[in-house]
Parts: sequence; structure tokens; C-alpha cells
Amino acid sequence: MSLKVFFEVVEIKTKVASIFPFIMGILFSISYFQEFHWGYTLLFFIGMIIFDMTTTAINNYMDFKKAQSQTYKYQENVIGRERLSVVKIQRMILSMLTATLVIGLILIVQTGWLMLVMGGVVCFIGVFYTYGPIPLSRMPLGELFSGVTMGLGIFAITIYLNTIEQKVFYLTLDFTEGNFSLSGQLWGILALIWASLPLIFTIANIMLANNLRDIKTDVKNHRYTLVYYIGSASGTLLFQGLMYACYVTIVIGLIFGIYTWPILIIFLTFPKISRNLREHEKSLPQPKSFAYAIKNMVLFNSSYALGLLLCIFWRVM
Repeated sequence: MSLKVFFEVVEIKTKVASIFPFIMGILFSISYFQEFHWGYTLLFFIGMIIFDMTTTAINNYMDFKKAQSQTYKYQENVIGRERLSVVKIQRMILSMLTATLVIGLILIVQTGWLMLVMGGVVCFIGVFYTYGPIPLSRMPLGELFSGVTMGLGIFAITIYLNTIEQKVFYLTLDFTEGNFSLSGQLWGILALIWASLPLIFTIANIMLANNLRDIKTDVKNHRYTLVYYIGSASGTLLFQGLMYACYVTIVIGLIFGIYTWPILIIFLTFPKISRNLREHEKSLPQPKSFAYAIKNMVLFNSSYALGLLLCIFWRVM
């Protein structure tokens, strides 16, 4: 398998969806909690990217195995189109899962048991999102699970690793007495969850845009997503509503002191994103419609990251 084909199997271009929550987690840790640990952060980044590639490879593998359309199976799916060995794909997936496990164990030993719980939940959802007799991606839950797992899961783990001294949230286990204790800072956790909402919304919109574009193909392959149940018109309204909700979330967060005023720089993206939403609606269900979800996510979250960076500078001035 060439490197080019490998990158296509793992869809390397889509990894930006997991990189943004990671970057935002670092910036929010510094801007809100004023703490950062580069060693844990770097190690987690490596494990996160490997696992993200793993779940994408599983998705392509399962789509190939479950495909009802021979045209999709051997002309559109990269495994069938490139005539890749199924056994080699399976070994590749297992190798990447093993690497993720090793990195995860190192972080658990270094930072505590809560890393096991959070990492385990994220990995479980990530694997069964596309694997199993009824994967989550083939149900009307794909948007919810992808948004929360990546938008909140990666964001929260990054903050956990960077605030280990403050113990914003921490799990203690006493195997001798058989006791456990979960502690944390209530307002810090609520701020963390609120700050993750734009990430959840923009990542969920990627899955929603994919399902809006592929509704006919999905039905042919017995894949009944949220769009199948609510219809394309309602799905388009939801797509637009989630994007606009990102701006509302930022304003409310500013009012309650989660951010400082430089975060308002994100509103410079509002005209362009509104235009993209209109173009997205016009282009459905053409393949190019999906690109607008990526453009909006990159544009909004880039400005979000810039806003958090400016908040950091504002706090130290």
C-alpha cells in the first residue's frame, strides 16, 4: 500500500476535525485555567491522531464489507477501488489500535484514573461508531456521537491533561478500602462544557452535511441516518441552526465571564459563514455541498482559536 493510498484509507484531510478541539483545549487551558503541560499534551496529540486515523479506517472497512451497491463497493470505496487486501487493512487497524492503547496506558500512569475513564469512553464510541452489526454512524445518532465525542471528549481530555495540578476534575481510587472519589471545580467544569459547544456544533455539522449529501446512496446501502428520519429540508434547517448557535454560545459565554472581550473577533466571520450556509442550501445534494461544512468549521474555529489567543494576551497585559 502506497503512502498516498494509506492517507486515503485514513482520510488524512479530515483530521482537522480532531485537531481543532485539541488546539482549543490548549488555548482554553491557558486562557481560563492558566496552566499548560507540553509533555502530556504532545503524547496525547500523537495518540489522538493515530486513533482518529484508526476509526476512519474502520469506517471505510465496514462500508466496504456492508456495501449493498457493487458500484459503491468497487468504484467509490477506496478499499475496493484500489483492490486492497482486507487482511492487511485488518492488521493495519489492529496495529494502530495497539499504538493508541500503549500511549493511553502511559498517560493513565502519569495523570490518573480519570484518563482511563474518559479515554475509554471516547475510544469505545470511536470504534463502535463504525464497527459492529449496527454501527452508530448508520443510525440517527451519528451527529450527536461525533460532535460530543470529538468536540467535548478531545477538548475535555486536553484540558484535563493540562490542568493536572489544579485538579479541575479528578478521580481517586482506593483499591485497599474499595472506595473511589470524583472531585472537581463545578464552575470550571461548566465553563469547559460551555466552551466546547461551538466545537460540538461544527463537528456535528460535518456529519450532517455528509448525510444531507449522501441520503440517496445511504438508503441504497441500508444506512438510515438522521436525515432519513427528519427529511432533507429539516436537516438543512438544523445545519444552519447549529452554525448560528455557535455565535450565540460565544456571546453568552462572554456575559458569564468564560471569555474576555477579544473573543468577539469571531463575529468577523459571520457574513462569510452566512453566505456559505446559503450556498450550501443551493448546492444540495451535489457532492460540492459537503465542502461548505468543512469551510465553516475551519473558518469559525480558526477565529475561535484566534479569539482565545487574544484573550490570553489580554489577561497577561
